Amino acid sequence: MESAHRPSRRLKHWGWGYEDEQPSQEQLRAAAGAIADRLGFGSRDPQAPVPLSKVSLPSPRLQPPPALEGICSLDRYERALHCYGRSYSDIVRAFRGQFDGSPDVVARPRDEREVEAVLEWALSAGAAVIPFGGGTSVVGGVGPLAGFAGRYSGVVTVDLKALDRVLEVDRASLGARIQAGATGPGLEEQLAARGLTLRHFPQSFQFSTLGGWIATRAGGHFATLYTHIDDLVESVRAVTPAGVWESRRLPGSGAGVSPDRMLIGSEGTFGLITEAWVRVRPRPDRRASAAVRFDEFMAGAGAVRELAQSGLYPANCRLIDAQEAAVTGAGDGRSALLLVGFESAEHDVEPWMDVALRICSDHGGALPNGSASRTARAGGSPSAGGSVGSWREAFLRAPYLRDTFVAMGILSETFETAITWDRFESFHGSVMAAAQAAVREACGAGSVTCRFTHVYPDGPAPYYTVLAPARPGEELEQWAAIKRAASDAVIAAGGTITHHHAVGREHRPWYDRQRPDPFAVALRAAKAAVDPAGALNPGVLIDPDGATGQSEVTAARRGRG
Repeated sequence: MESAHRPSRRLKHWGWGYEDEQPSQEQLRAAAGAIADRLGFGSRDPQAPVPLSKVSLPSPRLQPPPALEGICSLDRYERALHCYGRSYSDIVRAFRGQFDGSPDVVARPRDEREVEAVLEWALSAGAAVIPFGGGTSVVGGVGPLAGFAGRYSGVVTVDLKALDRVLEVDRASLGARIQAGATGPGLEEQLAARGLTLRHFPQSFQFSTLGGWIATRAGGHFATLYTHIDDLVESVRAVTPAGVWESRRLPGSGAGVSPDRMLIGSEGTFGLITEAWVRVRPRPDRRASAAVRFDEFMAGAGAVRELAQSGLYPANCRLIDAQEAAVTGAGDGRSALLLVGFESAEHDVEPWMDVALRICSDHGGALPNGSASRTARAGGSPSAGGSVGSWREAFLRAPYLRDTFVAMGILSETFETAITWDRFESFHGSVMAAAQAAVREACGAGSVTCRFTHVYPDGPAPYYTVLAPARPGEELEQWAAIKRAASDAVIAAGGTITHHHAVGREHRPWYDRQRPDPFAVALRAAKAAVDPAGALNPGVLIDPDGATGQSEVTAARRGRG
């Protein structure tokens, strides 16, 4: 039984991107040699993934009713594709052909009526329901149910990408009503025809969806001001077991707890998001960017703090430590690098850049070759040369490169957080020390680097990258040890377990320690009221039953000593 809405280009069932983008073994070997030379580890003879024809999937436990057969699939490819997100652990398992937790049925509804029909059938069948957008989760947000699988008759994954249209545009209020399955490129193409943009560009932009951004409280590429999807949402509509959940569209409201805020970040535990009104804006046509070098990372952090508190609100304000700048080709390894940029649809941004560069200079920053900035007008974009272009290219290439790292036996993963400025220096020192020690113990070698992805007047969002040699067959255990040490250090030092990657199943132990105990009780009660069967994305944010949920609170209290 084939889905009626399979994309014309097939995505890789195990990694990032499309099947027709996968490099040949000869190309992989050439890339592996260059990577191994730069990093000092990794196999020069990369392995090949287990082909789908050799993958063994458990037999489906569910059969959709005749009325839904046209939008449901039981085939091997669909079930494998929808088994995992795209974390390092997910890709390793899929690369090795391990798909034991694959969904039984993949549904691709074409409209909200079909979403309701699929949910009604799945609940009546006693199945778990996993909402699925772009499948780009890096925290186990769409993966196997682990210890909860036995509670359900099967698993139905609901892929919402067929709901992909911009339905309505309000030019007076600069708002747009967009279906939740619209991907980043898809919605931007539709908005561009009207001279507008949502201006939300996460690294997963190519494949992730509006509904996924809302469900995970995603952060976009822009470093300040309106960067989280929270800042761009006017109202949300979702299908839940208790009925349709839709808020009133308003610019702001003080009417109690926000129904939108309960859905934003709910990670599919309350309902399947079908559409949202979002704030849009004219497409910018004036841009300026610059790369500033600092002898010390903390000197750069001082400049970033002043920039964040200046009211300039740069679109880009990424501080990259010297080692990461070298790895990405944006620097020589001797200096930290600050990429700062501005853009506007209304005014010249060069005066703002002048102020920003003066702030950087006051903190010891130096412009390379005396070049101040590059500006493009009338719909153009900055040239992609120099340090700015090198880092941007590495940023966009990173998800694709991870597949090559897995084939080479290189552990490549990240963790991110946020902390206030007054605690940042000690926080950064303790987290780096814990992560570096864990890397040495688990892998014998490797690196931990840091950059700021987002900055606020009261603190930065540090993003840490781990690169280390992996032992074939032991990669998951190696990463688990590193992640545990790093996450423990983040929570102990007062940071958040995640700034923009969501909680999923992989962050749950530390999320349980971070959230207030009474809030855990309230969240569990809300879940029980909306989804009494505990069918929606079990194990994400909260466990599916009250007894287990109560143990979450106990564990959280113990975790805080």
